[in-house]
Amino acid sequence: MITGGELNGECRSAFTRRKFIYNVSAAVGAGLVLTSPLMSIAADGRPAEDYTVGEVMDLFISGVPGGVLSPTVDTLKAGSRDTKITGIVTTMFATIAVIRNAIDLGANFIIAHEPTFYNHPDDTDWLKDDDVYKFKINLLNQHNIAVWRNHDYIHHMKPDGVTISTLEQLDWQKYADKDTLNIITLPPVTLKELIHHAKSRLNIERVRYVGDPLQKCARVLFIPGAAGGRVQIDSIRQVKPDVLVCGEIQEWETAEYVRDALAKGDNLSLVVLGHIASEEPGSAYMLRWLSEKFPAIKATHVPSANSLSFM
Repeated sequence: MITGGELNGECRSAFTRRKFIYNVSAAVGAGLVLTSPLMSIAADGRPAEDYTVGEVMDLFISGVPGGVLSPTVDTLKAGSRDTKITGIVTTMFATIAVIRNAIDLGANFIIAHEPTFYNHPDDTDWLKDDDVYKFKINLLNQHNIAVWRNHDYIHHMKPDGVTISTLEQLDWQKYADKDTLNIITLPPVTLKELIHHAKSRLNIERVRYVGDPLQKCARVLFIPGAAGGRVQIDSIRQVKPDVLVCGEIQEWETAEYVRDALAKGDNLSLVVLGHIASEEPGSAYMLRWLSEKFPAIKATHVPSANSLSFM
């Protein structure tokens, strides 16, 4: 599985029989939230307010092959492990808008997939005098909200919780390689048809692409998120796909490689979905897990939506 490593021995094999039951793209498009069923008393007899942030974190980690990771970016960004949970919000980014939604929902625990403070390790030393950072952390502290990033752990699941959920949203899981989930063999379609399908299933307004819209595509390399140009290009070399479908790129890396490959005569295209669109279903996957493991706690998925608009 490709999330930041090479497509070789380090890749994590991934496939699943579990169906993703929430229509994330529709929720994002409509600006809606998705809520798990709420029960006031759990099967073990404990009331919802008796569970702590640390218990939820530890139970998820205990189900990940290999257990506790070190180092990891999956740490608390605000709040305490001992906080008693009043409700949970899952999201891609714990934006100020998402935090306000959590407050309105009476939730004091946010599980985010991506950084809260604008850099991968959530280092805040450089932001200590920044007004935006101070406003955000004060908002969290004032409302006693804990934020936990679940990035490395959900990607280490078997299958990878993010990739399988996005593939299911695309209805591509049935075409995925049984050993390497990122390799998909579709019935041949044109690049234009593939792009239209992805936009429709993931509710994306526009995508960026490199290639001939009439090119036939069957072998797809799917790399959600931001794996980086080196990983994307090395994976293209190994897999030899007709098209790379990815989350985001640095424009001077993968796009230029694909452009040169096309000029050389290769049958290769690139589709850039956007980071959030490529991983949002994986963030909503947490709602399913929470409803199964902690049915007494009200859990809501709040899409953070795309920060960028198109003119």
